[in-house]
Amino acid sequence: MRRTKPSIFGLVAEFREPEEIVEAAKHAREAGYRQMDAYTPFPVHGLSEALDFEDNRVPWIIFLSGLSGAILGYLMQVFISVVDFPLNVGGRPYHSWPAFVPVTFECTILLASFGATIGMLALNGLPRPYHPIFNAPRFELASQDRFFLCIEATDPKFDRERTEQFLEGLHPVSVSEVEN
Repeated sequence: MRRTKPSIFGLVAEFREPEEIVEAAKHAREAGYRQMDAYTPFPVHGLSEALDFEDNRVPWIIFLSGLSGAILGYLMQVFISVVDFPLNVGGRPYHSWPAFVPVTFECTILLASFGATIGMLALNGLPRPYHPIFNAPRFELASQDRFFLCIEATDPKFDRERTEQFLEGLHPVSVSEVEN
């Protein structure tokens, strides 16, 4: 069975205070809504917990990138010092691991930072010059002084009328439809 794309992206409620959007997100989560997102002009304490947002992929990307950097940096130095161009400097062994620590550390940091940046951008779907939420009335205020909670039409519990009634019950400034 093939799912058709909904004609609307979802319903968005506008709030004036950060505490209101945290409470609204908690109520929406308790009501069974799962496909929702919040848009705020600044980070709001407790909002990610209220949305039940947990994504730990970026730390794993950073760890694996850093580990790769350490291994590649160390192996590069071993290859250069032992295999490709061995030099006996001051009687030290060719494989003198204490001399390899600074470069290994720097390669770890370099690849971990690249992994963090690229992983964050990729997982956020950026760059994204357009998103349907931009069609919401008054959404430009999300970067100034308003807080928006959007319940997406792809949510299994989404019903246009019931979801709108639910959002109205949260006492927002307004509830509006977001076109796709």
